[in-house]
Amino acid sequence: MGEPMDTQRGRFGSSGFMTSICLYFQIHQPYRLRRYSLFDNGPDYLDHDRNRAILERVLNKCYLPSTSLLLDLVKQHEGRFRFAFSMTGTLVEQWRDHCPKMLELMKRLVGTGCVELLAETYHHSLASVYSPDEFIHDVKLHGEMMKEHFDYEPTFFRNTELIYSDRIAEQVAAMGRYRGMLSEAPDRILGERSPNIVAHAAGLPDFKILLKNYRLSDDIAFRFSNRGWEHWPMTAEKFAQWLDVIGREGKPGGRDSTRDRAMRPGPVCGLFMDYETFGEHQWQETGILNFLRALPGAILATGVNDFLTPTEICDRIPASWAFRSPQVISWADTERDLSAWAGNAMQSSALHDLYKQEEAIKAAADEALLSDWRRLQTSDHFYYMCTKYFGDGMVHKYFNPYESPYDSYINYVNVLDHLRTRIEASRPSPSR
Repeated sequence: MGEPMDTQRGRFGSSGFMTSICLYFQIHQPYRLRRYSLFDNGPDYLDHDRNRAILERVLNKCYLPSTSLLLDLVKQHEGRFRFAFSMTGTLVEQWRDHCPKMLELMKRLVGTGCVELLAETYHHSLASVYSPDEFIHDVKLHGEMMKEHFDYEPTFFRNTELIYSDRIAEQVAAMGRYRGMLSEAPDRILGERSPNIVAHAAGLPDFKILLKNYRLSDDIAFRFSNRGWEHWPMTAEKFAQWLDVIGREGKPGGRDSTRDRAMRPGPVCGLFMDYETFGEHQWQETGILNFLRALPGAILATGVNDFLTPTEICDRIPASWAFRSPQVISWADTERDLSAWAGNAMQSSALHDLYKQEEAIKAAADEALLSDWRRLQTSDHFYYMCTKYFGDGMVHKYFNPYESPYDSYINYVNVLDHLRTRIEASRPSPSR
């Protein structure tokens, strides 16, 4: 006889309800553009030296040590430690070209059977918002890359920067390959609901939505090393106790309403974060890798909670409410909307001009042109143009190669102008 199931709350455990931890890591590196003036005329737009230098830095600080650690943890916990990755095509290309041993290490990790790879956009693009046709193609390219390098066909979807709306969910569901997708869970949408309850997309009862518990995720990704944080220093045991609260019946009390909401009961807890958290955003000196090393054991030690990947959650836990988001949301910044990439006139203008070229680019049937245009879709280019300040502004400066958003915009426009001249040159001459 199987485990008893409550359709609203999940599986019963000895101290309440079992909570499954859905741990997800996003890995992405863009192709940054070289300084390109109006007087440049070359078709190579990339800053190869900078891209390689940044990749080598993150490889040494995060990718190699953290992936080796995860491989050890999977073996140590004999398959009970399970998690999900998504990785962009632009990142995998750079591993392939500059660090094949990293690609092989990731293949070994995936080969353990404890890792689910998620589908997403190949170029980390905003096509889901600006071009439905290009969105479908970018996702298809990503699927082909997953098959080529990992012999893997994803069954769950994660959009660029967790960008989500009802319309986008309909687009992804219509592709017919995915069981559901991840989403941010802004307070304005959740209301009084727990982020720890499995949902389905509005109007799509069979298409599941797994929500990010942003408070607990950000405790690791952003607050871990903050000595002014009331919960510093955070240990794996302390964090495991917070997760254990989610599996208990009743509503925890607390002074912080967002923490109170984060710990409301539910059958799942989505911990979604950038992989660079482990060693790059949070340096090894902060103890972040020691925290990661101890976390699975601390969570599994309760004998109640477990780890499940997104598709495993789809198989085991029913959706109990419809997640509705008519407006586009994301996991970026305090607003959790599109303002990180389209919040000012420069960004809007650049995006408009970029996607305005789609028809002509595809009509040209020139693979080099098409490849360059797709690399210009990478969301980082528009992120660098953001003019936000204070907390969000500091995040936007990370790995930003420009002195100001205005420099970023001018450089991007110069590249796009040159791309347009190539498009014009590719058009056949009119017959006389």
